[in-house]
Amino acid sequence: MSVVLLCLTASHQNASFDLLERLSISAPSAAATLVESSDFVSGAVVLATCNRFEAYLDLDEPLTAASAIAVEATIQTMSEASGVEPAELRDSVSVITGDGVVEHLFAVSSGLESVVVGEDEISGQVRRALERARDDGTTSSDLERLFQKASHTSRGVKNRTNVGGAGRSLVRLALELASSRVTDWAEARVLLVGTGQYAATTVAALRDRGAVDIGVYSASGRAAWFGAKHDVTPHDDLAAAIAWSDVLITCTSTAEPLVTPEVVAAGARRLVIDLGLPRNVDPLVARVDGVELLDLETISLHAPLAELSAADDARAMVSDAAAEFQAVAAEQSLSPAVVALRKHVFDILDAEIERARGRGDSSDRTEQALRHLAGVLLHTPSVRARELAREGRGEDFRDALEALFGLTDTRAAVAPTHIHPTSRGAATGDAGRADAV
Repeated sequence: MSVVLLCLTASHQNASFDLLERLSISAPSAAATLVESSDFVSGAVVLATCNRFEAYLDLDEPLTAASAIAVEATIQTMSEASGVEPAELRDSVSVITGDGVVEHLFAVSSGLESVVVGEDEISGQVRRALERARDDGTTSSDLERLFQKASHTSRGVKNRTNVGGAGRSLVRLALELASSRVTDWAEARVLLVGTGQYAATTVAALRDRGAVDIGVYSASGRAAWFGAKHDVTPHDDLAAAIAWSDVLITCTSTAEPLVTPEVVAAGARRLVIDLGLPRNVDPLVARVDGVELLDLETISLHAPLAELSAADDARAMVSDAAAEFQAVAAEQSLSPAVVALRKHVFDILDAEIERARGRGDSSDRTEQALRHLAGVLLHTPSVRARELAREGRGEDFRDALEALFGLTDTRAAVAPTHIHPTSRGAATGDAGRADAV
């Protein structure tokens, strides 16, 4: 059966940050419910980031109606998990089907659809989405191949184009915006709230800016560990740590805001940068005297335009990679047809050899020659199957098998156990490649 892929996507381009925030909290864990409850969804990988929510689905039914049912099932499941009304979710997502899903994921993984084009973090987020699907048991072999190829493509884009130059990321963009408010980073006291990979990225970006006095607070008690690992000062009291700081940067994954007006002292001039999704900072903090708040929505409004030549080069690489992935998938979809043809030919050959043996008219050398001849004759149809698949004409090959040989079961894989053991060894050279599409 051919691969049937579907993607529901909501991002900074077509959805509010509030909706993305609500989806990011609970929707990823709902993938298991979707796969278990749907008659058509055989696999699901959910990608939820600070500015993107996407559900990648593998459907086991190639009918148009199946796609519509799967979309509605996904919307209902994600709505129930996140509290977002179905109508609001339906109005906010775009649906991508078929080959478009491949190129879209490759572009997303390469940072071409991000707020900051070429950002560094998204490829890791795509990889972790697949790992979570594995842990939850919701992935499929087709989604595995798709996401692994997406990771491979993103590495190629990063290594062979300049689209990811200068370590673009939301962290670095936020610090660029903050630099107009911070006179000297070397004199600023910076507090991080969070100890994950994003926090580590932030420490590196801060040091690139010249920051030296960096502290860290963790609601989960990991501040001492993070401080020792990254040579920053741990704090165990959030209010006191905020009072100490000039710049507060939050990048943790708490479900509820950690920084509230109650823990932020009024009066002192303080810049608060909220990189968390869900929000780490209560929006009311912006009303505290002396506080200036930069959140993801504000930061995204200042995202720079892409460097056109680099982005064009990266897009071309993504398109080429997607076309090759689709071509390979098309070839694989014809493998059952080629196996069916080989089975048909070798079944006839085996029957004729058995009849010849019964008459005493067969020898080992004759049988070997006949099997070799069959392999040679099968080589050209096998090559043509590959070519037709890449041209999108796989059905022409199946129709030909039905018209010429009466073969109709050319979509389900057939194990070639009927082939005599010596037939594989005999079909060497070009003929030896006849069983591979």
